Amino acid sequence: MNPTTTGVESKRSRVKGTRAPDAPLRPRLMRVFHFLNAEYGLGDIRRRRLKIAQIPDLNDPFELLSIDLSNKDLRRAFQATKEELSKTGGILCFSKKWSNPVLWSHYADKHRGLCLGFKVPKKYLVRVSYTTERLVSEAEKLLRTGSTDESTMRRLLSTKYAHWEYEKEMRCFVSLEEKDPKSGLYFADFSDDLRLVQVIVGARSDVSRTDVAGALGPLGKSVRVFKVRLAFKSFRVVRNKDESLWV
Repeated sequence: MNPTTTGVESKRSRVKGTRAPDAPLRPRLMRVFHFLNAEYGLGDIRRRRLKIAQIPDLNDPFELLSIDLSNKDLRRAFQATKEELSKTGGILCFSKKWSNPVLWSHYADKHRGLCLGFKVPKKYLVRVSYTTERLVSEAEKLLRTGSTDESTMRRLLSTKYAHWEYEKEMRCFVSLEEKDPKSGLYFADFSDDLRLVQVIVGARSDVSRTDVAGALGPLGKSVRVFKVRLAFKSFRVVRNKDESLWV
């Protein structure tokens, strides 16, 4: 995956310790999770790809609009910027956790869907920050200079209202290159930079072991698969250790 031209660039991972002179640097990886319904989840596994979200289709209407836009000229400029970025860049949206029941309710068909776990190089991931106030200093800077730098653009692309904090979101900004001819959507192919390592089946899901195994095919040897249940003592989703309850 390549960073988009939105001003968000990946940073080279720092490696501690020593290594042989000719040994390649191994990227630091982070495990992140993507929720979706059963149909799309199994379909993406079969096709070895993940849908790229386009900015206008995201469920937060304040995407890229976290800045104070009380100035009319700035408001117009940012609306135009948002529209322009939407033509060339998209987002892979992940969460740091899979155990939050609200995520399963909102993004995995009310616990009937799937959660896919991936290992992604940290250098491609941006942590979303959450706030209760619109960004004022960035607005003042833009009005003063008439332009934006990488740091400011990065913050605008990764700042959301505080009520979204439960998502614990991590984002990967990618270029929109070639549409899928059938769906008209954009996808990122599974790769070393987007490596599927877990398939977690929702507590209310009818997806069977056979369904998952059939979708995974040869990938099944390297992907951990399990079903979850609701916790007995907390408001969490946990792994169901009684394997006999999932056929």
